[in-house]
Amino acid sequence: MSAETPAVPGQFTRRRLQFRAWRGTRPFWAGLFVLLGGFPIMYFPYAHLQLGHLTLAMSTTAGAGSLIIGVLLVVLGISLWFQKHIRVFAGVASILLALVSIPVSNFGGFVLGFLFALIGGAMAVSWAPGAPPAPQDFEAAGPVAGGAPETAGDPAADTAIDGGHSQGYEVLGENDLSGTSPANGANGRHSAG
Repeated sequence: MSAETPAVPGQFTRRRLQFRAWRGTRPFWAGLFVLLGGFPIMYFPYAHLQLGHLTLAMSTTAGAGSLIIGVLLVVLGISLWFQKHIRVFAGVASILLALVSIPVSNFGGFVLGFLFALIGGAMAVSWAPGAPPAPQDFEAAGPVAGGAPETAGDPAADTAIDGGHSQGYEVLGENDLSGTSPANGANGRHSAG
């Protein structure tokens, strides 16, 4: 392939869309924040700052601890990308390592690494895989439960059917976990006998 050979048309767009699809199925941004939080935590304890002819060594007595915390954060960040089922463990571990880095490694990499790891860990814990919405066909679904087919959706007909007052609640679906709703006659009180 020479420099004059044109690239396959649309290849960049196709790769970008593949990356977007891959990124959307995992806590990508949480992993990136945790990964970026590990670098300042493991770098600053070994760095030397040059001010003119003066060299400032920022190394601490816990340099090995800083290196371990930084490497663990980098590994947790990469794990969030490729092992999405460990997101809660990796998020909690990232938050704990970020908190431990405050006393161990120059205030958590001068607060920069601490904040990145803390935010990334919180994002990892709160991330949940999304389910694609199921297509709904409203015409085939029929009327709302409890209503006659010819009066479905008519508020005047609703008041006439149930004796003059509207119930004011929608049909309870699978998300009603309480078991206490006006639809099944329970009011939330348990019987004593």
